[in-house]
Amino acid sequence: MKWIRKDVFNLAIPIITEQLFVISLGMINTMMAGHIGAEAVSAIGMVDSVNNIFIAFFSALAIGGMVVIAQFIGQGNIKKANAAMQQALFSGLIITFVITIIMFIFQGPLIAMLFGSADHKVISNAHTYLGITLLTYPLITIDLISNGLLRGAGDTKTPMKISIFMNIINVILTYTFINILHMGIMGAALGIAIARVSGGIIILFVLLRGSKILKLTNVKGFKFDKSLLKLIFGIGIPASIESLLFNGGKLITQIYIVDMGTVAVAANAIAGSVATMLNVPGNSLCIAATALVGNHMGRGESKEAGSDLAYITKLSTFALIAIALIFIPFAGKVTSLFITNKEIIHLASTVLIVNSACIPLWSISFVLPAGLKGAGDVKYTLVTSIIGMWLFRITLGYLLGVVLKFGLVGVWLGMIVDWLVRGTLYLIRFKKGKWKSKTVIKLQTTSSY
Repeated sequence: MKWIRKDVFNLAIPIITEQLFVISLGMINTMMAGHIGAEAVSAIGMVDSVNNIFIAFFSALAIGGMVVIAQFIGQGNIKKANAAMQQALFSGLIITFVITIIMFIFQGPLIAMLFGSADHKVISNAHTYLGITLLTYPLITIDLISNGLLRGAGDTKTPMKISIFMNIINVILTYTFINILHMGIMGAALGIAIARVSGGIIILFVLLRGSKILKLTNVKGFKFDKSLLKLIFGIGIPASIESLLFNGGKLITQIYIVDMGTVAVAANAIAGSVATMLNVPGNSLCIAATALVGNHMGRGESKEAGSDLAYITKLSTFALIAIALIFIPFAGKVTSLFITNKEIIHLASTVLIVNSACIPLWSISFVLPAGLKGAGDVKYTLVTSIIGMWLFRITLGYLLGVVLKFGLVGVWLGMIVDWLVRGTLYLIRFKKGKWKSKTVIKLQTTSSY
């Protein structure tokens, strides 16, 4: 097997670089908040479990635009690719404004309903953090959807550059607000909020100016196109439902982690941040898989799509195993960078070691379905995700963590069983090849609009 594939690496390396900076944005906030106290770390972890549902929803919606654009470009239909970009961006903005208004009105009752059993200091910090970060939802949407569309067009360098800039802004501002101005949790929220707003404005400017392929034109004369929206939401809605149910399931696990106490909540937040950083190559290759498979399917190259997806999945598996082997001996030292509480450090490092030991299961659970979505096979991935999350992760997590009193470790073991189940189902789907008949846009002989 040829391990160095130029087409894959040209697409993946900028995404990996970008993801490193994106994840570091969250990690830096968690580290700095850790020096404010365990209550701040717990509050950020709780609020991020809510914010991440929103972020994941629009990331999934962006997949609809990404797949459609990738397949149009695969056909050489640049005009329709640009039209699809406008439809995805403007429809996404309308939805996000509605969600932002609803969240702003009901943020207090939402925190009380989900995390009412948490310590009152944690609840107070959570109100502050959510109240500021939710106001950036529209800019996050612009950033997420625009980046997804650019990747679908094969441009991974522009999102990378913007993410690097965002993270530099975040580091400078968060450090200033927390360590110099002593603004506490509000400083952490303002740092990440201003960084996100900056990124959204810049990416919008890039699209208005025009990238190599995509350009936002005739904004004043924009009209919704039902046929293009049907294609975009035909992929985006199932992917978004999958994302909502998946992250909603994670939120449920967060609720019963809250009942385990501040130590468990803080350890879970820290372990989640570290695990996400360790998994940057895997998450990046998910994005590459969607774009590459979409391009191939647009050209009618189902065999090449399967070959690329198998290669990317194997590459991700070996990369994650290598990272896990390096990380395990240093788990305690890494978690101690976030906080000084020894009990939290021990618990966070324990679940991270469990996670690292089982990481070979991750790629078939997440990289494979990312490629299947690129082909348009979103309904199967939706059903499989529901089975894994709701029948296994939530149920077993509660049984092991709460009923059998394994605590946070039990919750993470439930997650690993979820990986095993969904990975098996995705592997069966991939081997049978039914996903190859799910092309979103039928191959056309003309590129006229």
